[in-house]
Amino acid sequence: MPTFVYKAITPQGQVIKSKMDDASKLSCVKRLKRNGLTPVSISQTITITRGNKKERNVGKTKKQVKPNFEPTAIVGAKRGKKKRTFIEKIDKALAATEKITFRDIRVFSQNFYLLKKANFNNIHALSTVIETTENPKLKVILEDILAGVESGEFMYTTMEYYDNVFPYIYINMVKVGELSGSLERSLQQGVKYLDDTDAVTRKLKRILLPNIAMFIGIIVMLFVAVIFGIPMLEGVFDQLGAEAQLPALTLWFADFVDLVMEYWYIPVGLISLAFLLVYLYIRTPRGRYNFDYFKYTMPIFGKLIYLLDFSRLMKATLLNLQNGMRIQDSLEVSKNVVKNTVMLSMIETSINNIFVGQSWIEPFESTRLANAMTIEMLKIGMQTDLTEMLEKLLEYMDQDIDNTMEKIMKVLPEVSYAIVGVVLIFFVIVVLVPCIQMYMGNFLFDAYLS
Repeated sequence: MPTFVYKAITPQGQVIKSKMDDASKLSCVKRLKRNGLTPVSISQTITITRGNKKERNVGKTKKQVKPNFEPTAIVGAKRGKKKRTFIEKIDKALAATEKITFRDIRVFSQNFYLLKKANFNNIHALSTVIETTENPKLKVILEDILAGVESGEFMYTTMEYYDNVFPYIYINMVKVGELSGSLERSLQQGVKYLDDTDAVTRKLKRILLPNIAMFIGIIVMLFVAVIFGIPMLEGVFDQLGAEAQLPALTLWFADFVDLVMEYWYIPVGLISLAFLLVYLYIRTPRGRYNFDYFKYTMPIFGKLIYLLDFSRLMKATLLNLQNGMRIQDSLEVSKNVVKNTVMLSMIETSINNIFVGQSWIEPFESTRLANAMTIEMLKIGMQTDLTEMLEKLLEYMDQDIDNTMEKIMKVLPEVSYAIVGVVLIFFVIVVLVPCIQMYMGNFLFDAYLS
């Protein structure tokens, strides 16, 4: 594809010199205007092969574009570049270790959506958001996206380089919005998706973390009491010459702990071997499928995991249908939002069914993972208005997810309390009974008789 070098003016009057790959000069003009730029001059140059896909736009600009064609922002940065101090280098090194969190993506999306709603063009909106971005890693990525937009590319083309930062469904929303000319609407949907995902994540953490912390605390308390408490009690019995002994269960558990501490490498090796075998099995196609199926059918959390994946799939499908895609194309694009092989196999079967004239809903129904209400709503949607029915289905699924999480919040503490209760009973028998025995003075009577 021919390469064109262009000079354009931003709405703020800044002159930008860069390049773009396109079919013709007229296409370049349209792309520049679409990004809010006023073309001044466009000339074709020798085509230069693009670098590795993972190379950022800023790096490509510096390597492949001649100095007199570099963007004004980069040229200005080079001229004003100063030698950094030692403290600044340390700050930069520490900033490089900072991770891009889900909150950073949410804040960027909200700010960018508000600016687009205020009729900012992409370049002006990105430039403004970059100035207020706190995370240095995200700032570099946004500068790369800005460089791509300034060269006439779409935002989503650069976001696809950073699929480990931006969720796939989010990139897909931006792509559909840019190609259909409804970026503001897509960003609004993206912000809602990120907010909903964050709300679900917080609820799950609120359910899991307290129960896990309580269980680990009880186990640690039991082992600490056995390791330090029982030897102290045995020492008291021996010093006073009592014939009474600690309970048999206490002595057995103390010997068991001593044995584990002495030959710790054996249980560690067995546990590691078991994890390795399970990991190798999961790496096989059949093992991966069985493990993913277990995720959907496991006690307590199985239904929730399935609902979250299916809801994510339907949200992406609805977005694509609203932007004019056919159902088979919507499913094909949306399948990348889930990673579970069971769900992916159902989607592939649905797409194949469409091509042979069969129902695309049948694979979801045959697995019996979805409830009857969901299947009936999809069938009615195919007979009436699928887009409208999907909107109602997502509302129903959101309520179903909330109800499922409320049930988990009720059941999980009961299961945790049952496990903790068993551990506490064992703790009482192993540790507290000898303490009570010593406190009641039985061993003093035995010592006196002896």
